[in-house]
Parts: sequence; C-alpha cells; structure tokens
Amino acid sequence: MRVSGEREKGGRGLRVVYGACPHDCPDTCALETHVDESGRAVSVRGRSNHPVTRGWLCAKVNRYLERVYHPERVLYPLRRSGPRGSGQFTRISWDEALAEISERWRQIIDQHGAECILPYSYAGTLGLVQGGVTDARFWNRLGASQLVRSICGYAAEEAVMLTIGGRLAPSPEDVVHSKLILIWGSNPASTAPHVVPFLREAQRKGARVVVIDPIRTLTARSADQHIQPLPGTDAALALSMMHVIVSEGLHNEAWIEQHTVGWEQLRERIMQYPPERGAAITGLARETIVELARAYATTKPAMLRISDGINRHTNGGQTIRALASLPAVLGQYGVRGGGLMYSTSDWLKWDKAALGHAHEESCPPPTRSLNMNRLGAVLTGEADPPVYSLYVYNSNPAASTPNSGKVIEGLLREDLFTVVHDLFETDTARYADIILPATSQLEQVDLHKPYGHLSLQYNTPAIKPLGEARCNWDVMRSLAAAMGFEEPWLQQDAESVIAEVLAATAGKQPTLQGITLERLQAEGSIPLSIPENERVPFQDGVFRTPSQKVEFYSEQAQAKGYDPVPDWVPEVETRPATARIAGKDELLPLLNPAAHHFISSTFANQPTLIAKERTPTLRINPEDAKVRGIRSGQMVKVSNERGWCHLVAEVSEDVRPGVLATTTVWWPKFSPDRRNVNWTTSDRLADFNGGSTFYTNLVSVESVEHNETEDSPHENAVGVFVSR
Repeated sequence: MRVSGEREKGGRGLRVVYGACPHDCPDTCALETHVDESGRAVSVRGRSNHPVTRGWLCAKVNRYLERVYHPERVLYPLRRSGPRGSGQFTRISWDEALAEISERWRQIIDQHGAECILPYSYAGTLGLVQGGVTDARFWNRLGASQLVRSICGYAAEEAVMLTIGGRLAPSPEDVVHSKLILIWGSNPASTAPHVVPFLREAQRKGARVVVIDPIRTLTARSADQHIQPLPGTDAALALSMMHVIVSEGLHNEAWIEQHTVGWEQLRERIMQYPPERGAAITGLARETIVELARAYATTKPAMLRISDGINRHTNGGQTIRALASLPAVLGQYGVRGGGLMYSTSDWLKWDKAALGHAHEESCPPPTRSLNMNRLGAVLTGEADPPVYSLYVYNSNPAASTPNSGKVIEGLLREDLFTVVHDLFETDTARYADIILPATSQLEQVDLHKPYGHLSLQYNTPAIKPLGEARCNWDVMRSLAAAMGFEEPWLQQDAESVIAEVLAATAGKQPTLQGITLERLQAEGSIPLSIPENERVPFQDGVFRTPSQKVEFYSEQAQAKGYDPVPDWVPEVETRPATARIAGKDELLPLLNPAAHHFISSTFANQPTLIAKERTPTLRINPEDAKVRGIRSGQMVKVSNERGWCHLVAEVSEDVRPGVLATTTVWWPKFSPDRRNVNWTTSDRLADFNGGSTFYTNLVSVESVEHNETEDSPHENAVGVFVSR
C-alpha cells in the first residue's frame, strides 16, 4: 500500500519517503529517506529534482542517521534521582512524567501565577507544527511568560523591515545573473552551502565575488577578493563606500528621487564618513575602501549577500540599516541579480490567529515578555516575579545562550522546576528534574517554510518513533490534557493543524495558490506560487514600508527610539583600530562563527562530526600570538569579567591582527573544563529589537601553565574527551 509522501524503490524492497531538513539553515533541503522492509531508515539523501537541494546534502545532515540511531538517544521519560547537574536519572512512565509536571505547574500557578512558568525554545527543529504552533498554542492557553526569541537575527530583521519593509530576498538561482557579489559577514560555504554552486556558476560566467569578513572563512578562500575590516565597523565601511559613490557622482539620483525617502538626511550622514575616516575606523587601507566602492557602483547587477552573524553586535541594527541602504543608493533593487540577499521569509507569512489561537476567550491576556538572551539574568533575579519553572525544547541553552555561567547558576536553583524535551541528555538536560524523549525529523509530521529559497516542503514520517519518543506537538497535546484544557485546537493532530493554518493563510497569501495539503503530502516539495514577473523582489518599485519606498529616514525607527538615519556607533566593548599590536595584556575582540559540522549545538555530540571539527580551538594571528608567547597546539585561557574557558590555540593568518575567533557551538561536556566560549559572551542586548550581542566580546588570552589544567589535561582537550 502506498502512503502519502512515499514511493516504492523498484525491486529493492525499499520505500522512499519525502521530507524536509528541519534545522536552522536557509537551505531547508528536500530529503528522501530510504526505509527497508523492517522499518529501519538506511539512507537519507537530498532530492535531485529540487531546484536548490539538487541531490546533495551538507556535511552535517549527510550523517543524519547517526543522529537518529545514536546509542545515547533518550528513549524514555526520566526523573532526576541525584543532585542537580549530576546527570543521575531514573526511568519513569509518560503518565508519571505528565502527572508530576502538571501537579508542579498547578502549584506554581496557584501560588505565584502562570507567568512564573517560562517556555524556552528556538530553532533546534523548525517547522509550522513542531516549531511555530508548539511555540504558541499551549503556552497562550496556559498564560505562561512570553519568550522573546531574539537570539539569532532580531536586530537584522527589524533593520531590514524598517528600511525596505520586508524580508524578500531572491531565490539562490538568481545569483547566476550577478556580475558582482559582495558576501558581507556571511559564510555560506558552511551555513548555507547550497548557495555555493550558484556562486561558482556566476564566477564561471565572469562574476566577481568579494568577501568582507575579519576571518578568512571557507567562502573567502574561493573568493576573488577578501577584505578584512575590524569587527563591528561594517556600518562605517558601508557609509564610507557611499561617500565615495556620492562624491564621484556614481549614485543613481533619478532612482533615489523616485523610490526613497530621507535622501537628504542620509546624504548629510554619508558626508561625515570620508574614506580616510572609514579607514581609521575599520583598519583598512583608504585605497581598499575607494576601490571597493567604485567596483560596486560601476558593476551591475551587483548582489549584496548578508546573514545574521553580522547583526550580533551592540551596533548590529544600525549596521544592517546601512547595508540595506547601499543597493538603494545605486538603484540596484528590483534588478535580477542585484539588490539585497538576506531572507525569503516574508514571501509567505502564516496566519497568526490560526497559528496561536491567542484570541480565544479561554486564553488569558498576554503576560510579560522575557528576552531569551537574558536567560541567566532572568533565572538569577532579573524577573519579578521569579521564574519557578523552565520548559526547554528545540534548544540547549546551557551550551548556546550567552553568559552561560549565569545560566548554569540559574539552572542550579533548588526552587526551579526544569523540564527538558530533547533527543539527548544535553548539557541543559543534566540540570533537569524531568527529561522527556523527543522524536527526530524522520519520526514526525511537519510543514517547512524556508528562509533561503521559495519552495514549501512537507515532511512525512519515515519511521516509527524510537522507544517512547514523542514529537513537540504531541507533548503539548498531552500537557494540555493533563492541565484539563479541553479546547479542540489543543488536541488536533499535526495534519489537522497544517490543514487549518493553510486554509486560514491561503485567503491572504497569493503565494499559496494551488498548494493544498494533499499535493504537499504527495509531492513533498512545491514552489510557492509567484508569477515570473514578480520573482525579482521589488521589481515594481513598491516597497513594504509605510511610504512604499526605501526609507533612509525612518519615522518608525525614530518612534522606537533609534536614530532614524543609518549610522555607525562604536561597540560597547571595542578596541581602537590604531592599537594594531600592543602588550600581551591587551583585550582582543573574540568572534564565534558557526562551525562547519554543527548547526548551533545540533550535531555537536556525534563522534564523526566532532572528529571532523577536531577540538575547540582559538584562532589567533601570528603577531598577536608572538606578543603573548602562544604557539599552535597550546592550551590557552580566554577570559573576561563574565567568565572563562580553555581552548586550544591555532596560530593562523586566517584572522587579521587584533582579532580572535573560535567556532561554535561545542557542548560544554565535550570541551576542556566543561566550559565553552559562551562563558565569556555577553547577554547585553543589541541596539535594535533586543537582539543578541555574541560578537561584542573583548577577552584576554594567556597560555595555561601545566598546573592549571591538571583536572583537564591537554590531551583531553584535543581529542580524548570526545569519547567520554
């Protein structure tokens, strides 16, 4: 019998099940899972007929079955049986787990109110059901605190909305039409690898690729030019480029007049950033800025590619405002192969009421909002009234949230009742009172709206859940029943949820024309319904701002208390560009870009992928290493007022002088001294929208003497600890 989303593999006794990668990556690959007669998945591949996936998967998801069948998966509910953080648990039944959770929550609600319960989640599993609906419905009905999910791109998202009114990037296929591609603070070779073949094709056709990044990333290695400004100075570089463009009359005055507001105010701001000042701020040569500006201004079409890493500074919002203004100065918006390539998220927006049902009479009024970047502070006194219960899913905050020392301090509270729903005993789960077993993507239903291309994708379960694992939404349904909530929208199965949201959204979103649940289940992946003459964002010259123009001057920004015109402001923690090489005690900015083989902390417990990443390292330029007496392979201590961690030094010219870098997110349990870099990162909020500031992080670096590492010897740090 054929099942939706499945087809027979001729003559081999294998079923092929269509699915979608659920992880936090813009590629949102179309998958096909091969399942044998016993019901075991034997391979996971990229679908060859998908316009972006094109039959291959990244280095991470290629090893997906190792995640599904990992010997350390949590398969049954567990209750803590030892001291908090000891990792000692005893198996219990689902009925026992649900009864204990609901009883504790009723006590908290009776004594303190439902807002003292906090759900904490992010993008460990994306999707309409296992992400969006799970993040909303049950918690709205419960009246729990609202989580501001701002750890990734919140500052950038708001900046793009304020400037052009929508996250409407072109599909990656349009890159091949570009003549110049500026990849600014982005490393798609590791974080969106399915863009790379289009970059290569563009290069073969004569396009020039320029990477702007303090780090010589995998993407930068194959670029035609690599420019390395100091961290947090990107807005100054963009404004200086605009100064050159305007001073030399290379801007598009007619387009600006017709399609923008606030040009006079922006022009006045631009004139404050001659290339000499830009050079002093960025640490680049004046000639580099001038040549880059001229190349960008005289090559059309030119694509500006950005992603979320560059917004994780205290000046991240204004940085993105400046970058989003650059294409408008030259009239590059609305041109195939030109404009801004950030996110495709707003080509389709789910109906909010159908998603969360917050409007229902049974839902209490929205409660307070707590910023996820401030979790440590929230759990250690910032929240009033305190949070007495934390429910964690789709996230591993002990590893991936800033200022981890504070997070651990909060998780150790004896009066905090913590529940973690995950596939593994993560560093966070070790502090839980109850651990609930979660399903993998091969074991659950979902629908995926990408943010890096233009196809909607259905995920059909390929195998039965292992052990007693349950998906996020099924746990929400069980918790709703345990709490005595009888609303039907809390008990729908996943297919019914998808059908409801699709139907509610279709009347408002023409991109869903002709797309039905039945088609999605049968075909797996369907392109959004976008007419060919509308596929180039803003081709009609109409932007989604209040003025329907690019807003160099934004009244919305002013109303929010931001500078209404793009500008550069020094980071809160910064180092002057003139201090090229100084004494060994000087603090240096530490960047923590994504690892090639992990997606945040996901996959960071798989031995084969850990082996490929090797060890938590600190890349340091030879000049900075020499001053500090540091050599490659040596253990170093990275520290500041927030905390410290040990890393293995890698002396490398991949980072410019005066800059440090370490890839993330290593699980603390697989790191020296069970600490990772987030013990040093800041939970300070960005200039826009409560965004994160992981990259505004000044640290000291020093070599570690032998007696400091007796409990975590050097050989452990470089490999042996992996097998713990």
